[in-house]
Amino acid sequence: MTLKQLLYAVTIAETGNITEAAKKLFIAQPSLTAAIQSLEQEYGITIFSRSNKGIEVTPAGDELLGYARQVLEQADLMHERYLGQSPLKQHFCVSSQHYSFAVEAFVELIRRYDGSKYEFHMRETQTYDIIDDVAHRRSETGLLYLNTFNRSILLKTLKENNLAFTPLFTAKPHVFISKHSPLAHKAQLTLADLAPYPRLSYEQGSHNSFYFSEEILSTETVDKEIVVCDRATLFNMVIGLNGYTICSGVISEELNGSNIIARPLAVDDYMEIGYILPKSTRPSRLTQTYLTILKDLIET
Repeated sequence: MTLKQLLYAVTIAETGNITEAAKKLFIAQPSLTAAIQSLEQEYGITIFSRSNKGIEVTPAGDELLGYARQVLEQADLMHERYLGQSPLKQHFCVSSQHYSFAVEAFVELIRRYDGSKYEFHMRETQTYDIIDDVAHRRSETGLLYLNTFNRSILLKTLKENNLAFTPLFTAKPHVFISKHSPLAHKAQLTLADLAPYPRLSYEQGSHNSFYFSEEILSTETVDKEIVVCDRATLFNMVIGLNGYTICSGVISEELNGSNIIARPLAVDDYMEIGYILPKSTRPSRLTQTYLTILKDLIET
C-alpha cells in the first residue's frame, strides 16, 4: 500500500469515473487501473464494482476509503510540519437538509481553516441523498431530523447503510413566514391559521416518500402546495406569496436576512435534529471541527 494508491482510490470515488480520475491525477488510465487492482489484491477486497453503468464503491471499499482519507490527511499534516511542504488541496463535504445553522457552521469552519488550498462542498440536498452521500463517503457527515413519524424508517435505513445518528438538539415545530405576512402579528400559529396560505416543501426526488420529507406533518392535506428544490426559492415564495414552511425555527438573520421570521406551531410533535456518521471509521479532523462548531452554535 502506498499513499499514491490511496489518493488514486479516493479520487476515483470522488469523480465516480476512472477516466475523469486519471485526467485529474495526470496519469494514464491503464496505470490508474493497475494501481487500484494492486491495492485490491494486497488487501483481498474489491474496492470498486464495475458494470456497463460505470463504477460503484463496494461496502468493503467504503470502509477502506474512510481509512484512506484519514491516512492522507495525516500524511499531509506531517509533510507540512516536518518538510515545510505546501499542503495538498484539502477536501471536505457535508450534506444536509436545508438548515441555516448548518451553513453558518460551514462558513465558520472555512474562516477557521488556515490551509492555503482547499475545496469544500456544502450540499443542501434531499434526505435520501444525505444518507447515500455519507454511506458512500462522498460526504464526511450529514444533517437530518427524526420524529415519531419517520424515526423507525430512517433508523432502519441508517442501519442498513452502517451509519449512526447522534442527536444535536430537539426543536418544537415552528413556521417560517414573511415578516409582512398577515400572520406575522400572531405569537403562535395553528394549522387552521395556515390553511388559507400555500405550504412550501422541498422536493425529495425519486424517494418522495412521506418518511423522507424534510417537513413534519407532510401527510396533512392542504389545498395549496408548492414544491421547490432550494432554500432561496422557498424563501422568495414565502415572501412573495405569503406562503409558509414548517421547520425547526432556527434561522440565521446574518445569512438569510430579516424578511423571514419564525413562529411556534401549536402541534404535539418535535424535531430531533442530529448528524450521521459511518460506524466503521473515525471522523476526520475537519469533520470533528465542523461538529464542534455546530454544537457551539446551537448552545449559544
